Amino acid sequence: MNAIITFMKRNYKILLVVVALSVAFWSFMPKAKTTGNPNDPEKDKVLIELLTFVIERGHYDPAAIDDTFSKGIYKDYIQALDPSKRFFLQSDIDEFAKFETQIDDQILNKDLSFFDLTYTRLMQRIKESKDYYKGVLDKPFDYNVNEETNTDYDKMSYSKNISELKDRWRKQIKLSTLSSLTDKLELQENKKNPDSADNKPVENTKKDAVEIKIKSFDELEKETRESSLKSLNEYFGFIDDLDRDDWFSVYVNSIASRFDPHTSYFAPEEKDRFDVSMSGKLEGIGARLQKKNDFTEITELISGGPAWRGKELEPGDIILKVAQGTKDPVDVVGMRLDDVVKKIKGPKGTEVRLSVKKADGTLKVISIIRDEVEIEETYAKSSVIEKDGEKYGIIYLPKFYIDFEDNSSRNAAKDIAAEIEKLKKADVHGIIMDVRDNGGGSLTTVVDIAGLFIEKGPIVQVKSAGKKKEVYYDKDEKVQWDGPLVVMVNSFSASASEILAAAIQDYHRGIIIGSKQTYGKGTVQNVIDLNQFVRNSDLGDLGALKTTTQKFYRINGGSTQLEGVSSDVMMPDRYSYVKMGERDIDNAMKWDKIDPADFTPWSKQPNFETAIENSKKRIALNNEFKLIDENAKWINDRSEETVYTLKLDKFQAEQKALEEKAKKYKSIVDYQNHLKFESLPSEEEASAKDPVLKEKRDRWHESLGKDIYVQEAVNILDDLQTKGAKTTVQIKKKDKLVKS
Repeated sequence: MNAIITFMKRNYKILLVVVALSVAFWSFMPKAKTTGNPNDPEKDKVLIELLTFVIERGHYDPAAIDDTFSKGIYKDYIQALDPSKRFFLQSDIDEFAKFETQIDDQILNKDLSFFDLTYTRLMQRIKESKDYYKGVLDKPFDYNVNEETNTDYDKMSYSKNISELKDRWRKQIKLSTLSSLTDKLELQENKKNPDSADNKPVENTKKDAVEIKIKSFDELEKETRESSLKSLNEYFGFIDDLDRDDWFSVYVNSIASRFDPHTSYFAPEEKDRFDVSMSGKLEGIGARLQKKNDFTEITELISGGPAWRGKELEPGDIILKVAQGTKDPVDVVGMRLDDVVKKIKGPKGTEVRLSVKKADGTLKVISIIRDEVEIEETYAKSSVIEKDGEKYGIIYLPKFYIDFEDNSSRNAAKDIAAEIEKLKKADVHGIIMDVRDNGGGSLTTVVDIAGLFIEKGPIVQVKSAGKKKEVYYDKDEKVQWDGPLVVMVNSFSASASEILAAAIQDYHRGIIIGSKQTYGKGTVQNVIDLNQFVRNSDLGDLGALKTTTQKFYRINGGSTQLEGVSSDVMMPDRYSYVKMGERDIDNAMKWDKIDPADFTPWSKQPNFETAIENSKKRIALNNEFKLIDENAKWINDRSEETVYTLKLDKFQAEQKALEEKAKKYKSIVDYQNHLKFESLPSEEEASAKDPVLKEKRDRWHESLGKDIYVQEAVNILDDLQTKGAKTTVQIKKKDKLVKS
């Protein structure tokens, strides 16, 4: 609810909608008859009623809940339950199909019979399948049989009977073990004959090869089955941790997402994770956990967090018990991971005591005072790039983050402004804004960030259902950076990233480089706490709804929906030919356009078009880019090949042929751009105190050093420079408006 409170304070129109929803819903909300127990069907009925009511009245363009809608839910839900078609039989599907056009009626009547049927049957099939995989892995595979399997599950039919289903399990597992066995055989061959190893690293030199233990085929085959058994046991352990509420969330999301791909339901734990992802911080001990059979293991300590500062907890420690302050410890062995996390997380300043088993087998009780933990990977970071004596800056922004509960907390706009200041002090002559793989975030921050690069003017236009458009402006004439600017995007740059790229492009403020077009998400979502609509309820936490309430448009009037933002300089990448954008989703909202806003393009970059043309010429002549494009076509072709042989010698021959083909593209991975990357002084100081942070920055610089796209971005900045000119920089302070 906190995210929507902030939004409502800034936008009275949405506030009125939510208030109206609250009043209307309370007028017919059934009185709660339960006590908030988990797996409560009465709670599920209330949730369905509340969800559809809020969406129908708050969504930008709600779909009609009819038979067509019902068919969409049916398809998505069944696919979500059994994506590999290895649980349900065709007879199950025949039984389920009777409900294909009835789900809309069941939603309106709060009827859960379809969910109850599918849930009960799935639990039955999952229980049965445990015997299937264990039976398959109990004896050696015969890899001399000439058979094959198809991994195109979308086109695959369901098994007609148990025997056919067991055989499907056998073939799927056999493909996994065959792949692993092939790798083991090849590795062992390389160890036996190090001189014949084809550019592969080996653990032993020829001198000590005699000491290598050579395993028999039977031993290696057994190892692959044992490894597969362990993986499947862990997989089913995860499934066993899911309860009815978790599966009901799958059903609810199948309903919500039919309104559009970005409308979704957040169960309470998912809402917490969403808040953390948006703000980049949480209150707890600062440790990442994973389930390992019945145990919970520490996998990483977050730099700067209380566990990291305490220096007692270590990666690899197994948590056996958790105690709150002086209270008695609770045994967490066998407990769901989410439940363990709930016990460890807690308010800042409180104590948690962990009973852990160390790697050496010793037991230790570790006391940690919880604190606010900032997840460093969430935040913007920058580096200085040196090329031929010139300095440039790169700022990587993973998402447009903000803390909607605390306006004084850090957000993406504040951090980008600070990074620009640091780069300015380093005397850079151009800046690269890297929003590749940035899926979006807060609309507030993208408006502010775009404003750092222009004098003043509109940034984005937003339209609510049935309402006139609103234009969000940068009203501050001061400019944080007026020098050469390049924005790097790719096919995964979405939403707020597209707003930034579109605004910079429409103003001719900087050059957009990257994939042919960005993802194509031109809609605004708001997160609404569902608990606010229910009073006097003992149903427990109902979670939240993220629903599409608005569409945004470029200042030139065009929508980024489906079309995304086309790069000024298109550079091939490995996903150039793979369908993965909004335009490839069947129920995505449509593209349209509105009137343009009144704006004045940037006029302080005289060699803008020349830089674009120079870049296009370089790319056209660059053999590495040609190779990347060829590789992208090959990857797309390979993705359409779904039939695999399960005969060892044929599989090995096919893999060998693929490896030979892949050698042609090895230079892409090994590419070096020969640019020099250096952390800013403040980062150097922090890294000196934090080896984990230093390692992360070193890895980032290493990846930048292999990045041909960064190299071309620097070339463009070089072309954009007006030699001898000195950029002016002014600080701006703003307080802006909306959340996306």
